[in-house]
Amino acid sequence: MKRILLSLSFIVCHLSFSVAHVSFTISDGIDNSALKSKMENSVTRILNEVNEAQAASRSLNFSAMGVNTRVQQSMAMLWENTPFVCTDEDIVEHCITTGTGYQVRNIPLMMKPTGERDFNEDEYQEAVISFDKQGEVESFYLSISMNLYMNVIKSNLELTDLRRRQLILDYVEQFRTAYNQKDINFLNQVFSDDALIITGKVITTRHAEGFTSQKIQYNKQSKEQYIRNLRGIFQRNSYIKVTFDEIEVMRHPVNANFYGVTLKQGWTSGRYHDDGYLFLLWDFTNENAPQVHVRTWQPDKIGGKALPKDEVFSLSDFDI
Repeated sequence: MKRILLSLSFIVCHLSFSVAHVSFTISDGIDNSALKSKMENSVTRILNEVNEAQAASRSLNFSAMGVNTRVQQSMAMLWENTPFVCTDEDIVEHCITTGTGYQVRNIPLMMKPTGERDFNEDEYQEAVISFDKQGEVESFYLSISMNLYMNVIKSNLELTDLRRRQLILDYVEQFRTAYNQKDINFLNQVFSDDALIITGKVITTRHAEGFTSQKIQYNKQSKEQYIRNLRGIFQRNSYIKVTFDEIEVMRHPVNANFYGVTLKQGWTSGRYHDDGYLFLLWDFTNENAPQVHVRTWQPDKIGGKALPKDEVFSLSDFDI
């Protein structure tokens, strides 16, 4: 019996690290057959090189991918923090047209944090790959789920706002990926110089009468303080994983360039994990270089109960 169990264990382990040859197909959303074929080949090349690099425990070979320097730098940072693998052999996805080109989403990945021995079902993530109008790969980011993406896109069908919402979601995904990549330069760039950073933590008070009470204590930081603290967190932790959920996007009623984005955030680093509400006030006056003026984080629970929705920071809490 022991021999059988050991054999099964070996087989499971071997299968976990076996290399899948990936074939990627675009089902619909683009009529230009040559462009469609070019994009399919690019995604196929990227995912197969990822799998081969994971199997060989080596760095990515970007010449095999044929991607530009910016994509190379982004993927290299993500790979250094959390190497990944694509376990699906046949992927068929819809092509989305954006204001600058195209996107394919729902690319299934299993993340393998540096220093971790086994894959964990928690490490399932999805990637989004963007292309310019000529079908060249523009970016590779970890994505929010398709359901969340479509909920935001469908919440307002006015053309200009739809285009802006696609842009916002693109930057939200880039923002999320930057934490997973430990990309301190991007985060330093995206926060405005006078950005307001607010972080809440639960404080428990023991009263003389014998009972305890809890409240959220808020701490304000400047951009300089936040970036300095974040740099230390990145240096102390080999692995950072940030996930977003329950996204809500609100446009400012007067200034159409300002948007409030509220997300449910999960943060994991080393042995630490927390869940809370993240609010970002985005300024898209310059669409090529949008900035975050406000970042707040609150725990999602207090006293064992969910934080009331009216206590979650939103666009109406800040004067613009």
